[in-house]
Amino acid sequence: MAIEPRTFSVSGMTCSSCVNTIEKTLNEIEGVSASVNFATETVHILAPLEVKNTEILKKIKAAGYSAELVEAGSSPALHSKKSGVALFFAIIFAVPAIAISMVEQWHATLDTQILSALKSLNILPPLYSPTAWLAIGLTAPLIFIVALPIHRAALRNFFHPTMDSLISLGSLSAFGWSIYANATGTGDVYTEVAAGVLLFVILGRHLESRAKTRAGSALSTLLALGAKEVIVLRNGLEVIIPISELAIGDDFVVKPGARIATDGLVISGTSSVNNAMLTGESTPVDVSPGSRVIGASLNNNGRIIVRATRIGSDTELARISAMVVQAQGVKAPIQKLADRIASIFVPVVTVLAIATFFAWYYIGNDGAGHSFAQSIQIAITVLVIACPCALGLATPVALLVASGRGASRGIVLRQPRVLELARKVDVVVLDKTGTLTTGVMKVHDAVIPTSAHKVLGATYVNALNEKTILSSALSLELANDHPVGQAISSHALAKGATRHEVVEFTQTPGAGVAGRVLLGAISPVVLIGTPKAIAHSATTFDPAIVDAIARGEESGYSIAVLAWDGVAIAVFAIGDQVKPDAAATISALIDNGITPWLVTGDNDESAGAIARLVGIKGEHVIARALPEEKLARVSALKDAGHTVLMIGDGINDAAALATADLSMAMGTGTDTAISSADITLMRPELMSVVDALNLSKRTLRTIKSNLAWAFAYNVIGLPIATAGLLTPMYAAGAMAVSSLFVVTNSLRIK
Repeated sequence: MAIEPRTFSVSGMTCSSCVNTIEKTLNEIEGVSASVNFATETVHILAPLEVKNTEILKKIKAAGYSAELVEAGSSPALHSKKSGVALFFAIIFAVPAIAISMVEQWHATLDTQILSALKSLNILPPLYSPTAWLAIGLTAPLIFIVALPIHRAALRNFFHPTMDSLISLGSLSAFGWSIYANATGTGDVYTEVAAGVLLFVILGRHLESRAKTRAGSALSTLLALGAKEVIVLRNGLEVIIPISELAIGDDFVVKPGARIATDGLVISGTSSVNNAMLTGESTPVDVSPGSRVIGASLNNNGRIIVRATRIGSDTELARISAMVVQAQGVKAPIQKLADRIASIFVPVVTVLAIATFFAWYYIGNDGAGHSFAQSIQIAITVLVIACPCALGLATPVALLVASGRGASRGIVLRQPRVLELARKVDVVVLDKTGTLTTGVMKVHDAVIPTSAHKVLGATYVNALNEKTILSSALSLELANDHPVGQAISSHALAKGATRHEVVEFTQTPGAGVAGRVLLGAISPVVLIGTPKAIAHSATTFDPAIVDAIARGEESGYSIAVLAWDGVAIAVFAIGDQVKPDAAATISALIDNGITPWLVTGDNDESAGAIARLVGIKGEHVIARALPEEKLARVSALKDAGHTVLMIGDGINDAAALATADLSMAMGTGTDTAISSADITLMRPELMSVVDALNLSKRTLRTIKSNLAWAFAYNVIGLPIATAGLLTPMYAAGAMAVSSLFVVTNSLRIK
């Protein structure tokens, strides 16, 4: 059964009880798994293809909420404008009503003037207080028009109460009591309570909405980077087309100051490219023919022509955005406790408010109890002060801020569970190429000995030359995302090689690539891989090939052998440089009590040289490791009781990344590695590993402080309310402040 992810924007949620209601409703659909994010007001769903969007929307509507599908690449809107209009009218009606009700001097003056005027006109004066009726009249539009969405939501959720249930019940109780009291003269009027409660609630939600929009601004900025149009070359002419019509293999022009339309390979021109918005890398990167560029990055100076290699949802920008949105839709384990509490919170508070009313009404004053008015005011205060909003916002807003700001700095949190694992990591397993080293591999030596070609026979020998051999390498390696493959394709391109059609392409993790390359009159089966892998599928290596392999390995380079139809005919010695901050990163990890291991598929000499340079002990180095050996090492460390962080970038790292307790993939790596990792590091600097761990720890601390505040607020506030030491209006203010504290505290994450 095929499963696909979908995201819907939901409106009408007011607290974490709403979250539970929607999740429970959607999870009733067979095969559907729903996760609601209160901070982004979205629901992320994994559903079978047979389940239509209309069915999901119908379920959400039946639960009392409205929703719409969020298209890929767009950001759900947080309705700050709508809340702003509600706040404007709430102020217009609530402020005069509160002022009239609470300022005693106004009472006396207005009552005297109105009663005197009515008496002179021989009109029967209204019962009790004329100013009270004026306040009630001003409050009525606020209650029945501005606050209508609150009452509607409360009514729809009658059998599974939410925060709206408390607000609606509290404000309507105060308003209804005010009408009764003023009509009968039997008690005080509490219109300021009804108006004040709604004003503070609407104000709090507006500020909350603005803060959440601000918290998600990093993601919104990221999503807005994508190009809408692109200049492609058609028969030598520049033609502007919509980005949706761009295809893989199209050549497009990037002018100075323009953003690169999509991921691709530079085939003409030189320039420098600014990747800061995508990777957090502040220093521009020089590009020339053979360089790979990322879509949405900024071209600083020269005019370049780029060949599209990825489009649409496969681009780096789309991958980052999708991972951030996915992270924001998944709940961290720490949120489960808050969700369980919130699910029973509103019913418990409702029962507590009723109990408080009867306790005050029947107990006290020497057994006579207190007045009905005083008892209901205290019960309303209990309803108002108890707000699970802070509880519901504690985790998702912090994660929203962390994931957005992390993405803007090149750290993409894909799985919220990393927050609780980061502080426990005590062992880190690192790949070498592209992780400890720059990953921008370069062919330092290419040996193509003619003595090795004779075995192929006259048909091939006559067609063999450097350009043909490099063209066969280019054709294969253009389909390979591994840094070694990219280095070979860049070298071949720089030497004037051309691309040819490849059929029967295969890629074996840890070994190499193979395929039949159609080179005009000949179509050899071409293999490119490690000497060990090629030796299994080729004839005995020519002495010149053996010597080239030995020289390269002695220099610590990665070696790739190229074979045609089982005959090795070329050797590439590929190497890169240790990242400038690699040694400092390893030192920082060790200072934090984390033991580094180097597990690589490269040879012993290369692995040992790199380990010595960065400060990894020799006994913690494993060379010539196949994918299953990397997996075995990670599993062994876990079995020994360690919490293991795995960092890699290649297909051969994917299994180990998936098995580790916590995993990070370099953004320059393969899709397989990135999709297996919990965190993707888009910056080339290795120190981003430490930054990612620190971001995770800071986010977890923020979540814990948010939850502590939310729990403490209710533990302290509810007893104060039941003791009659607060008025409903002050309770509403405290409720709004509690939610704002959680949001603003989360905004401090950097």
